[in-house]
Amino acid sequence: MENLLNIFISSIFVDNMIFAYFLGMCAFLAISKTVRTSVGFGLVILFVLAVTVPLNYLIFNYLLKQGALVWISPDLAHVDLSFLSFIMFIAVIASLTQVVEMVVEKYAPVLYNELGIFLPLVAVQCAIMGGSLFMQEREYENILEVSVFALGSGIGWLIAIVGISAIREKIRYSNIPAPLRGLGIAFIVTGLMAIGFMSFMGIRL
Repeated sequence: MENLLNIFISSIFVDNMIFAYFLGMCAFLAISKTVRTSVGFGLVILFVLAVTVPLNYLIFNYLLKQGALVWISPDLAHVDLSFLSFIMFIAVIASLTQVVEMVVEKYAPVLYNELGIFLPLVAVQCAIMGGSLFMQEREYENILEVSVFALGSGIGWLIAIVGISAIREKIRYSNIPAPLRGLGIAFIVTGLMAIGFMSFMGIRL
């Protein structure tokens, strides 16, 4: 239980996708102009991460990595399909993103119009792919740890985009020098928030 809590807290704060690895910055900066849109997009990222990372874990461990097919037959113990990891991960992410896009278009057309091109681009969001690659690299012991990691990573991304969108809404009424307005001040705020999140590196559960 302590290990799961450590993975969860670390994936939100210490290993935050935005502030530690700067993954998904394009959508992060483009969409974080209003809190409402940021919450909607952040929830989409959270859902896609929470589903695709565990699913890709199962695919990798039971189909792709060397010896994964031994559950079918001991004769397949030497088979190594790990070279297909990238294309399989992308296929899973793209398929789920397509489903999410259709659901959002049907049940939340206002949010769908506000997100625009960025919703279908979730399929190539580096934060989503990064979650699956981190899962593969860190060699989590079971799907429960992977699910906790995916959920924490999604929540961390949601906190990051909602946090900066709230700040950007407030500073819109501030007297910011003309050269820094827009993306300039957004980059500065992102850097300051990243420094703030670095303080969580001292947490040891």
